[in-house]
Amino acid sequence: MQASSYSVEDYHSLPDLPGVYKYFNAENELIYVGKAKSLKKRVASYFVKTLGINYKTKRMVKEIRKIEITIVDTEFDALLLENNLIKKIQPKYNIMLKDDKTYPYLLLTNEPFPRLFPTRRMITGRGTYFGPFASVKGMNNVLELIRSIFTIRTCRLDLSPPKIKEKKYKVCLEYHIGNCLGPCEGLQVESDYMKEIEQAKHILKGNLGVPKIHFKKKMQEAAESLAFERAHYFKNKLELLEKYQAKSMVANPAIHDLDVFGIESDEKSAYVNFLKIKNGAVILTKTVELKKKLDETDGELLLTAIIRLRDQFNSESLEIIANIPLEEEFEGLNFAVPKIGDKKKLVELSLKNAKYYKKEKLLASGEVQDKKNRVLRQLQSDLSLKELPMHIECFDNSNIQGTNPVASMVSFINGKPANKEYRHFHIKTVTGPNDFASMKEIVGRRYHRILEDAKPLPNLIVVDGGKGQLSSAVEALKELGIYGQVPIIGIAKRLEEIYFPEDNYPLHIDKKSESLRLIQKIRDEAHRFAITFHRQVRSKNAFNTKLTDIEGIGENTANKLLKHFRSFKKIQEADINALAEVVGKDKAEKVYLAVRGDGEKGVG
Repeated sequence: MQASSYSVEDYHSLPDLPGVYKYFNAENELIYVGKAKSLKKRVASYFVKTLGINYKTKRMVKEIRKIEITIVDTEFDALLLENNLIKKIQPKYNIMLKDDKTYPYLLLTNEPFPRLFPTRRMITGRGTYFGPFASVKGMNNVLELIRSIFTIRTCRLDLSPPKIKEKKYKVCLEYHIGNCLGPCEGLQVESDYMKEIEQAKHILKGNLGVPKIHFKKKMQEAAESLAFERAHYFKNKLELLEKYQAKSMVANPAIHDLDVFGIESDEKSAYVNFLKIKNGAVILTKTVELKKKLDETDGELLLTAIIRLRDQFNSESLEIIANIPLEEEFEGLNFAVPKIGDKKKLVELSLKNAKYYKKEKLLASGEVQDKKNRVLRQLQSDLSLKELPMHIECFDNSNIQGTNPVASMVSFINGKPANKEYRHFHIKTVTGPNDFASMKEIVGRRYHRILEDAKPLPNLIVVDGGKGQLSSAVEALKELGIYGQVPIIGIAKRLEEIYFPEDNYPLHIDKKSESLRLIQKIRDEAHRFAITFHRQVRSKNAFNTKLTDIEGIGENTANKLLKHFRSFKKIQEADINALAEVVGKDKAEKVYLAVRGDGEKGVG
């Protein structure tokens, strides 16, 4: 396609045809690229129209010194050409997707016995690339599924026929644990290997239906041949596929291939979410921000996002749905704004993601002094709390080796420790190391006291532990009649999972999230406080035992001495007069002789 140049004064001479126009400044720098159904009318609108033109557009028009156009066959061709030019040159007045990530792909190599592995570098000739994936987690889920179903090798050996024939290799651990069938030693023929590769390709393309039919057929054939062990083998493969698909199923499986977009905007930016649907499952989700340059409408911004995201993620879907209509119609794009049914629900889901992304961006751009409230708002969002968690209380048990069971409660107000509100608990009603019963006791005691004193409940209760500890705490709240009045969660240490009452599946907050770090900080503080108290109790009990072993000295006397002198060592160092001031002359002499053993007597 040949580009033609025009001076600014000759804009009225442009043809009345579809195409792409480019504006250059005095330094011959490309500053804007646009598409048009009619180049003549569109370009003229910049120079003739004055009313309603915003300041940014007026500033751009003042910079224009040269116009170049490229005529194309259709407006849709103009749209694609415009997108390619913007992506390549990035003119300063064009909308940009704010996204500096390099996305991961899965590469299926074009060597004998192909391998499948992640990469961020696309090199022509290495093989077939699948993706890009919007997240490493999503890519790893697909890779893990394929490796659990198919026996695809992970080694880097050259498995050309001559090398295998020469017996250069020996099978590795992957063969012995059943993850590989040993093609390196010629134990698997390449034709059988490639059958598995073909099935894996369907999964990589999002077509889970084909491998499901394949494994179902194999399972039935094995069962009919009375090969029940082999039938069970294929049944396990089928269940893995169905489990994976169930995790992503959000719509009617009859929705085969669909692109869903949701847009939410403000004065400065638009936030667009893209959901890729295959066979009723979300196989890709991505949200981007578009900074407004010339007060573009939501329709213009949405169209820009549709073209660029579909191009970026190699989507060829013939159907697109969104929450707002496009301002222009394009041949080849079957576009709709659904009003009812599953497609409308998908658009609502996409819009929900766009709104959440916008909220995250606005929270992240807050000023430094608002950091604590930003974290609390993030926590409120992550946990779907009705109120900002300004007051959080966290409980933890401590009974090392089953001795001296104690517990602690820490209080955080405005995201900061409120040390004066911390509480220690001696476990009174539980015999032996029983974390669940202990948790029920301390939570019950704490909020029974709160209700008695008519003090306000916290905005969030955190329990250190998983489902068991959480259920015990919930029982205590139910017995007090306040369950449901205050949100309560449990945090399990091993995977840092968040548990909600009566919910079988935990919530996984991003490990880098400030809200998760706040919960961890509160949990760790409760643990520290409980451990410190436990050590004090053990130490006190040890000293009490030493003192109560003295004939004539009981627990009350021992406690008086420890409370006054603070440590056993100071009791040993005290003279008999100091001891007598606390417990009297007779008991002082007994303690003095027992802890000193030097026979000195007499009270001065």
